[in-house]
Amino acid sequence: MVRLLIFLFLLCTIKISAEKNDKKPNFLFILVDDQPHDAVGFSKRYPFLKTPNIDKLASEGVNIKNFFVTQSICSPSRASFLTGTYPHIHGVNQNNKFVDPDWDTYAPYSVHLQKNGYETAHIGKIHMAHKRGKKHIRPGFDYWFSFIGQGQYFDPRVNDNGIETQEKGYITDILTKKTVDWLENKRDSNKPFSLNLWHKAVHEKHLPAPRHKDLFKNEKLPEPPHDTHKETFKGKPEWQRRKTFGFKWKKGDIIPAELKEKKWPINKYKNMQLLRSLIAVDESLGKVIEALEKIGELENTVIIYSSDNGYFMGEHTFKDKRLAYENSIRVPMIIRYPRLIKESTEIDEQCLNIDLAPTILELAGIDKPNYMQGESMLDIITGKKNSKWRKSILFEYYVDDAWPYAGPDQLAVRTNQFKLVDNFLENDIDELYDLINDPGEMNNLINDEEYETIELELRNESKRLQKKYKYNPDRDWWLKTQIRK
Repeated sequence: MVRLLIFLFLLCTIKISAEKNDKKPNFLFILVDDQPHDAVGFSKRYPFLKTPNIDKLASEGVNIKNFFVTQSICSPSRASFLTGTYPHIHGVNQNNKFVDPDWDTYAPYSVHLQKNGYETAHIGKIHMAHKRGKKHIRPGFDYWFSFIGQGQYFDPRVNDNGIETQEKGYITDILTKKTVDWLENKRDSNKPFSLNLWHKAVHEKHLPAPRHKDLFKNEKLPEPPHDTHKETFKGKPEWQRRKTFGFKWKKGDIIPAELKEKKWPINKYKNMQLLRSLIAVDESLGKVIEALEKIGELENTVIIYSSDNGYFMGEHTFKDKRLAYENSIRVPMIIRYPRLIKESTEIDEQCLNIDLAPTILELAGIDKPNYMQGESMLDIITGKKNSKWRKSILFEYYVDDAWPYAGPDQLAVRTNQFKLVDNFLENDIDELYDLINDPGEMNNLINDEEYETIELELRNESKRLQKKYKYNPDRDWWLKTQIRK
């Protein structure tokens, strides 16, 4: 009898263990707006910046050091994260208030999760077409809490499941509270879940929470790595020298071949405000993780932390993003999932925002749809060798009607060592950088005869990638389609 009871106990234990291991993973995708890839405590770029929760997440998961966006502005990047396709494919090529992706053709990964038993929610910024009411709810989400455009930092107007209302308080705290409430009280606990927490912070105008407004008051803004603040634009395209002065250049002005070095710090107040705004985001991460632990889902949840694009913090004397420089296109990407990912993992492979959707689907046991152009990162983030992983990436930028001074159309190809930037300008030069010997991208090699062969190889590689990804130079092809409707 005793042996029988022991046998039944062991059988029950094995069954429970098997059921636990077969349980589908949950997904929590935290996306920050305009966070520089090195604006985290563990990078030590800013000695005074403490982000204990982001640091802990990285120590418990994988840090993808070379994670890039396919286009470095808000709407295109967000659509690429969702659909696994390039901006020239899904159609959102700029921050146009009329344009959504072609959701019918390029469904977000959340749609596929829904069809496979997941409960889904989106809480936070979406920043695509400015739709109102029920039309604001994008496909693939059972619960929706968002806002039009950039939203507001304080007392924001929001869309709560199709009903427009106003919330009181600071936006990061509001989104955090809604996220915790959904996890603890609103979701169906019998279903696996996929939850987006997409912050407004740390987007310009950088407004920190009132409790953080005096942080770093007596701190100095450290100089950027590789002396990129000493940029004079010698040997670089003329349009970059024009960009430095925005719209101040007059027609007929003589543009000097080299500018004077700017005195450091550059944009100090603005940059400090960004860092102050980040602290509430770090606090938010800690509170959401506490909620996951409280409901018993922490270890079964894939936690993803990233940004929609990088941001210039005085590098090359610039602010904003958009351009093909590393500071603009590289973003943080941390993934925690203890079932499969070892602690303190770091990988150097070049990954893209279009890779996230296929990765999520593979983790959920769902086949990647044919339209997705990204590749699942599961093998490389779990330590498996993948000899077929990409050796180069393609980056695109389309000139923005609202910010034409920001830069021309750009198409860049990046390998582990070199980057070639095609600026599509007949009367100006392109750019070529050696990323190993010149990681700050200060020395343009485009006219150096020693690099002619490398330039040719990169142009051929760019053509190959353009063909592979079906590159379309027409920024507004999808917008024109919508207008005709």
